[in-house]
Amino acid sequence: MRPSPSSPALPGQTSQPGTAGRVSVIMPAYNAAATIVRSMASVLSQSHGDLELVVVDDCSRDATWSLIEQAAQCDPRVLPVRQRSNQGVAAARNAGIEAASGAFISFLDSDDTWHPYKLARQLRHLQSTGAKISYAAYRRVDDCGRTLSIVRPPARIGYADMLKSNRIGNLTGMYDRTLGDARFERIGHEDYVFWLRMVRKAGEALRLPDPSPVADYLVRDGSLSGNKLRAARWQWRIYRDVERLGAVASGWYFAHYAGNAILKRQ
Repeated sequence: MRPSPSSPALPGQTSQPGTAGRVSVIMPAYNAAATIVRSMASVLSQSHGDLELVVVDDCSRDATWSLIEQAAQCDPRVLPVRQRSNQGVAAARNAGIEAASGAFISFLDSDDTWHPYKLARQLRHLQSTGAKISYAAYRRVDDCGRTLSIVRPPARIGYADMLKSNRIGNLTGMYDRTLGDARFERIGHEDYVFWLRMVRKAGEALRLPDPSPVADYLVRDGSLSGNKLRAARWQWRIYRDVERLGAVASGWYFAHYAGNAILKRQ
């Protein structure tokens, strides 16, 4: 049973994949009143209409929950879920996955946006190739919508490629649920760890053939990921504590990570 609009997701409860072409879009939100309407609209205006938008409010203190409820009243494809307490983005995404009914999962944060044909192109790509994971290029933009850079990942990646850099921008990633659902951990670079494990499980992931961006990622001043030293520490911890790599292997992959991080911002 789906959670009601005012009910939190039940821990440990996982929905079974539903309609063959339905995509469940997971959107965590916390104090996102300034941006969430635009983000939700970019999902609901997708050319692929067979979707559900699972919006998980992480106990916001502004008007976020009210805006989510209003969206649900206007469009039955919006499934509002409210956490019992503020638990962070990893827990919010997990709650969204647990509530999802679609056969495919995709993610979008409450301050980012998609281009109109994003889902249709990725779903067609997955179904035509038999791949389990799809990803794409995206733009990094500032608060005024100006392009800071365009991130164009390789056409095909495996686990070793992912160790060198997070090749999958979370706002572009989509996976077939026949692969199985993973969980986000409360750790720095939680989206990277998630996709690292999913790619390892799938064997490989494929980028859309057209390298044009399909999404806009908002870069904010003072964002968590914007602290370079902290991000580097998170990455090292992933190599050593999460993936259990030796010091030499960790150092080798870290060198690639640092180089690729620079290239992403050019």
